[in-house]
Formats: sequence, C-alpha cells, structure tokens
Amino acid sequence: MKKFRLIFGLLIGLTAQGCGIYSFTGASIPEGTDTFQVNYFQNTAGNNIGSVFEPGLDRDFTLALQNLLMNQTNLQLVSSNGHLIYEGEITEYRVSPMTATANQTAAQNRLTISVNVRYFNTKNDDDDFEKKFSFYYDFPAATQVSTIKNEAHEAIFERITQDIFNASLAKW
Repeated sequence: MKKFRLIFGLLIGLTAQGCGIYSFTGASIPEGTDTFQVNYFQNTAGNNIGSVFEPGLDRDFTLALQNLLMNQTNLQLVSSNGHLIYEGEITEYRVSPMTATANQTAAQNRLTISVNVRYFNTKNDDDDFEKKFSFYYDFPAATQVSTIKNEAHEAIFERITQDIFNASLAKW
C-alpha cells in the first residue's frame, strides 16, 4: 500500500510539474513570473493616410490592457523591470463606409482600430513577438462617431486586449 501511494504521488507530482502554472482564464504563466509591465501605447494613427488622431485613445487603450491583465492573471503590475513587457503603438483609427443604399450613400460605417504590439518575456525569449491586432465596430451611417465612441472603444478594446492576452499568455 505504501508503494502504491509513493508511485501515485510521484506520478501526480511529475504530471503537475510538466504543466506549468495555469489560471482559470487559460493563461499559461511562465514559472518564476510574477510581474508585468504595460508601457504607454503611443497614438501614431494620425500619421497614416485615411486614419485620424483621436485624443485620449493612447491612455484609454493602455489602461484597458493593464486592467485585462490584472483581472485575468495573478501578476502584479509594475512600472519598470517587469517579467512580461507589453509596448507598441496605435497605428490606425479609421471610419469607413461599409454598405451602400440604392442612392449610393453609406448605410453603415465601420470604426477600425489597429494596434502594433511588442511583447517581451524576460523569462523565455522564444515567446517574444511583434504583431498587429485590429478590430472594428459597425454603426449606422446616420449616427455620428462621437455618439457611439465610448461604446465602440469599449467593444474594440475588449476584443483587441483579449487577442493580445491570448497571443502572449494563452498561446492561441
């Protein structure tokens, strides 16, 4: 009976050790990692043709990414020397017509936000990446962007930050 318990205990221990640290959100936190850092995402969208500069977007996106990581992991947010580092730029903020009416006017518009992200894992350089993440929000053409901006930003940020989380920590 003692041999059985010993063997069973060893098997469980070896299995658990090979799995790393997981959270309920599907994150695979590298062993020894307990901090993350989100550097300020500069808004360079105004530099691209067809894209406009939206004041405050950089601050709002940076905070949205910080909040998602704090809520979905047990990592601590730090301002420097984080084990996991996120940085980048907001490269696109564009409103485009999507569907037309019989009178050749827009029936629906699309707000698109794109973000270039650089991710550094100081515990494992193989995980580092630089990727573009983008999402959109469709709204009626008769509606002004200013009236749907908060709702649209929230929906777009939720999708983009979750995609960043999945790429960096869930490995999707």
